Amino acid sequence: MNDLFSHAGQQEALSRAPLAERMRPRRLEDFVGQEHLTGPGHFLRKAIESDRVPSLILWGPPGTGKTTLAHVIAHTTGQAFESLSAVLAGVKELREVVGRAKDRLGMQGKPTLLFLDEIHRFNKAQQDALLPHVESGTLTLIGATTENPSFEVNAALLSRCRVVTLRGLEEDAVLELLRRALAAPRGLAGKVEATDEALITLARASGGDGRRALTALEVAATLAEGPITVDDVREALQQRTLLYDRGGDEHYGVISAFIKSMRGSDPDAALYWMSRMLEAGEDPLFIVRRMVIFASEDVGNAEPQALTLAVSAMQAVRTLGMPEAALPMAQAVTFLALAPKSNASYKGYLKAREAVVAHGTLPVPAHLRNASSSMAKQLGWGAGYQYPHDFEGHHVAQSYLPQDLLGARYFEASDQGAEKALRERHRAWLAEREAQERDPGEEG
Repeated sequence: MNDLFSHAGQQEALSRAPLAERMRPRRLEDFVGQEHLTGPGHFLRKAIESDRVPSLILWGPPGTGKTTLAHVIAHTTGQAFESLSAVLAGVKELREVVGRAKDRLGMQGKPTLLFLDEIHRFNKAQQDALLPHVESGTLTLIGATTENPSFEVNAALLSRCRVVTLRGLEEDAVLELLRRALAAPRGLAGKVEATDEALITLARASGGDGRRALTALEVAATLAEGPITVDDVREALQQRTLLYDRGGDEHYGVISAFIKSMRGSDPDAALYWMSRMLEAGEDPLFIVRRMVIFASEDVGNAEPQALTLAVSAMQAVRTLGMPEAALPMAQAVTFLALAPKSNASYKGYLKAREAVVAHGTLPVPAHLRNASSSMAKQLGWGAGYQYPHDFEGHHVAQSYLPQDLLGARYFEASDQGAEKALRERHRAWLAEREAQERDPGEEG
């Protein structure tokens, strides 16, 4: 009887929950928008279906399904599900979860999955408190974060988890979520319909955020006097901005405009978009982190000081806080916008990464290895290596790539700004190295 009343209470609570919560799927087949993770043959799908899911860090933008994926994993694998928010919970709450998990494991043999939302909000001591329980298997941890886990999660904890990167939802995926919500009994079925134009408008305005789209759809349903129209959607987006998203319904559109204005060397537009985000209450660290990325991706070695200035601006934001932090941010933005541009380093990285993926772990050439023991010397490690500082110009032509990749070229410097000098030096050394690789006998 208690179970019956408990189930009835849960159903009543769910009926009053926001649309996004009511529409949360529990089966992997219903999970939308992350096919690169859950499609046939992919690691995560195999792990879930074989009930061998390791501890995970789910990294991705808001509304991409991190919480939903944790629920799907728990439901599919049959694990007990515990949920904490790192914003509200501390070590005390964590101990309580661990206590319940140990009881389940001891009495029922049932493992526990702990979903820790915004794991980056836990400090070092709190993250360290998770370690022994993850290591022992008492908990399978699924942490969710919108921040780069390499920076925000302790190395010790990160080494015990697998990072899974979720992407912003494509327009078609958001449309699928909206149409499901309109058709599902637990959603809006029988209550309201919507025009195709309204749904497309809403999907495009969602910025890849499924929760944002469903929240706006629910608001639009209360505004519509008939089928939901484009005007209803626009009105819903305006209302939702005040209630839900401090960055506004154009959050991702604005950050895109900001980055593209810097890339297009327009400091006026870049300052405008930055100011618009700050006035909307956006976290200045969110903005300045994008500036650091931009400094490497779009300016690169055409102006080496760009990265230094962007990182300094990020440190100033952390030190000063708002409103004073806007001053170093403005300085960095205008510098980045007016700096010469080159994405050569970024393109080179992508090409090198493709080679790693395609060829796997090729052996390190013997002459590049350290002969740190007598056995290593017997194997010929280090033999033939030429120390560049012993040569004129502190350079000597020798090969550094694995044998299978000799002759491969990933980096091509541009002729922009300071990178022009790098281009000339690189081409001269490249000619020497190519000659050496054609005739290895010349080495040494």
